[in-house]
Amino acid sequence: MYAILDIETTGGKYNEEGITEIAIYRFDGHKITDQFISLVNPEREIQPFVVNLTGINSNMLKNAPKFYELAKRIVEITEDAIIVAHNAEFDYRILKTEFKRLGFDFKRKTLCTVELSQQLMPDMESYSLGKLTRALGIPVSDRHRANGDALATVKLFKMLLNKDSDKKIIKQAIKIEKKSKLAPNLKDIIEELPSDIGVYYIHDANGNIIYIGKSNNIRKRITQHFTNKNSKSKKIQVHVAAVTYEKTGSELVALLKESEEIKTNKPILNRALKRNQFSQGLYSFIDDNGYINLRISQLKKDEKPITTFTNRKSGISFMNKMVETYQLCNKLCGLQKSESSCFNYGIEDCNGACINEEAPEIYNKRAIAVIEKNTYDNKNMLLIDRGRDIDEKSVIFIEDGIFRGIGFFDLNYQINNREILESLITPMQNNRDTQHIIQSYMRRNKRLKIVNLGN
Repeated sequence: MYAILDIETTGGKYNEEGITEIAIYRFDGHKITDQFISLVNPEREIQPFVVNLTGINSNMLKNAPKFYELAKRIVEITEDAIIVAHNAEFDYRILKTEFKRLGFDFKRKTLCTVELSQQLMPDMESYSLGKLTRALGIPVSDRHRANGDALATVKLFKMLLNKDSDKKIIKQAIKIEKKSKLAPNLKDIIEELPSDIGVYYIHDANGNIIYIGKSNNIRKRITQHFTNKNSKSKKIQVHVAAVTYEKTGSELVALLKESEEIKTNKPILNRALKRNQFSQGLYSFIDDNGYINLRISQLKKDEKPITTFTNRKSGISFMNKMVETYQLCNKLCGLQKSESSCFNYGIEDCNGACINEEAPEIYNKRAIAVIEKNTYDNKNMLLIDRGRDIDEKSVIFIEDGIFRGIGFFDLNYQINNREILESLITPMQNNRDTQHIIQSYMRRNKRLKIVNLGN
C-alpha cells in the first residue's frame, strides 16, 4: 500500500517552514482507495514568492484547520503505507517536522518518484514534475497546488510501476508489509484479487517473486494454484506470502509481460519457457517457373521464417485458410503433391498457376500479399488493444521490424507525438518468443487495431 502525497509550504528557513496545503491519496498499486485534501493554517507568514507560485495567501488560510487538527487523519491514511512523493525527502522532512512540534515521532518508509524516474527513464531531459509529466503526456491541472501535483504523481507512479520489469518496487513493498502482518490465509489472498486479465506475481515472505503467470482471470487461476495437488501447486501453497498483479486489459500485453518478466526475474518455480513453444515456420521460395511457393516446415537455423506456429497442425490450418482467402494454389503452397494440376484447378478454385496457365506476375501479387500481411519485417507500426480501464488503450510499438516495448495511453496525442510515445513505452527484448507471440496474436485477433507509422 502506498500513500502518494504532495505538500505546499510557507517557504522560509530550513525546518521553520509550515504546511499550507496537503493532499494524500492512498493507492493500492491499481486504484485510489482513500484520499485526504485540505488547506492548513500554518500559523506563520507565507513567503511572497510562494504566494506567487501557488496562489495560496494568508487570507485563504485564516479559517483553515491547524496541523494538530489534521494530524490524526494523516496518521490514519498513511498507516502501513509507503509514502510516495516527487522529491520525497522534502515532503517527508516537512511532515516529520510538523509532527515533532506536536511531540510525535512520525516514521514511514518513503519512495521518491524523482529517483525512480531517473532509474527507469534515464534519458529524460528533466525530472521536475511539470516537465516530466509534459514529456509523458500526463495531463496536470492545478500545477503547484497539492491536489493537482499529488494526482499527477499518482499517474506518474502508476506508469513507473509498469516500467519496473525487475519488480523492485513491489518486492520491497511486500517485504515491508509482511513484517507487520500475520501469516496470510490463502482464502484472504484470493478475495483481494480481480477476475481480470493480467500478469500475477506470487511472493514469499521476503518479497521475492517465486512464480509469474498470465491469466484471463487472475482470481480463478490463483484459486487453481491454491487447490491443485500437483508438485508446483503444492510448493506455491507452502511458500506463498502474498500475490500481486498487474491488470493489462489486453491478452497480448499480458503474454509479452509474462515472457519478459520470467526471463528478467527467473522465479524459482517457473520452469524455463519451453525453448520451442513454436516448432514450425512459414517460408517462401521462387521456383524454376518464377512462381512464389509457400511452405510450412520445421524451423530452420539459417533462415528466418515469415511467421511461426506452435505446431504443424496450426501451420497447415493457416495455409488452408490463406489458399481459400487469396485464391492460391494448393500445389504451390505444399498442401498437395501432383505431377500435373492441383485438385482445386479441377473444381475451378485455382487459376492454373500449377500448370503455368496463370502468369507468375499475377499469381505472385497474391502470394506477396500473404507474406506482407503476416510479417512486420522493416515496418514501423503500433498495435492498439484494450487497456486496463474503459477509457484507456494499450500500445505495442514496432520500429524497423523490431519489437520495442509496450505502454498504455488514454489520450490520442500521446501516441501521435513520437517523443511522448517513446517515453510511454516500457522497453522490452525483441526475440523469437516475442515475434511468435505478436504474430500469432495478430492472426487470431481481428479487432486489433494496426497503425502504420511510415518511415
